[in-house]
Amino acid sequence: MPNHPPTTPANDPTLLAILKAAALPTTGSFLPKAGWVSRVWVGENHVVRLSTDRFPDAYHHEAAVVALLADTDVPHPRQIAQGTAPQGPWSVTERIPGRTLHETWPTADTPTRQSIIKSLAAALRALHRIPAPPNLRPPWLINALAGHPWPAFHPPVVSATLQNLEAAQQHEDHDPQLLKDVAIWIQDRLPLFATDEQVLVHGDLHGSNIMVDQGQVTGLIDFAEAVAQPADVELDTLLRWCANARDYPPTPDRQGLDESTLTEVPTWLHNAYPELFDRDNLRERLNFYDLYVELAIHAHHPQPDIRQTAQHRIANLLSGHNHLDRLHW
Repeated sequence: MPNHPPTTPANDPTLLAILKAAALPTTGSFLPKAGWVSRVWVGENHVVRLSTDRFPDAYHHEAAVVALLADTDVPHPRQIAQGTAPQGPWSVTERIPGRTLHETWPTADTPTRQSIIKSLAAALRALHRIPAPPNLRPPWLINALAGHPWPAFHPPVVSATLQNLEAAQQHEDHDPQLLKDVAIWIQDRLPLFATDEQVLVHGDLHGSNIMVDQGQVTGLIDFAEAVAQPADVELDTLLRWCANARDYPPTPDRQGLDESTLTEVPTWLHNAYPELFDRDNLRERLNFYDLYVELAIHAHHPQPDIRQTAQHRIANLLSGHNHLDRLHW
């Protein structure tokens, strides 16, 4: 989001209808922004989103999660209102200062970048101190695990890994021997998670879901994929983003960050939040989360070529290699 006020009058009929439904003034200016799964209007005080409903009940889930953040040290935008219009579900949140980390990062110098990650570590530590309701999952993920279409393939849910394996085995194009090896690999590593505490995990944390102003994180946004999982599940998307940042453009028509600018991020995060990394067999745990994501894609993605790419990545992982090889902390 820009630091300067929006200059586009609020004259979009859909936007005006949402503002009226939310009992908010219909005057003022809003900047329209594109999104992956929603239309967004950024105002001086509020952010309005209209969902394509690809993720059913996502805004209800997000509002419930944001309610858990009240009276905590987790920086986040307050929920103002939500509802449903003829065009789809909508949500209004407060506008918090700054721009996304994705927008801020390219022009920030090294001390500023390090300050941002230190501030992010503090926000995550506060988030992971919040006990999550048992089995907290987004509605779309609950539906997907029940056999409905998969609109996304993250965040990892340890207890659903074998379920994804069974689904992958139903495809005619699966490799029986590979999935047999995967089953053994999973069973050998499930004990690593037996005594984990379930905490509130954002589940989709990367440059576009972190707000920054003057070298500090002003808010974590988009809690639509928040889950109850071990805290180090948070590292799955964060480290995947660091290694493959070009795969995380903020909108379909833009580019992701250059991975070479994120080289130090894992080290800075580790130094500022060491307990997030302080797990026995951390690399094996991170490999397990990676397998979950690739197995979900292999099992559920509608495009055969993408399923095959995931299968190749699974084979590579079982041989001891994945994107984590390129990272250091």
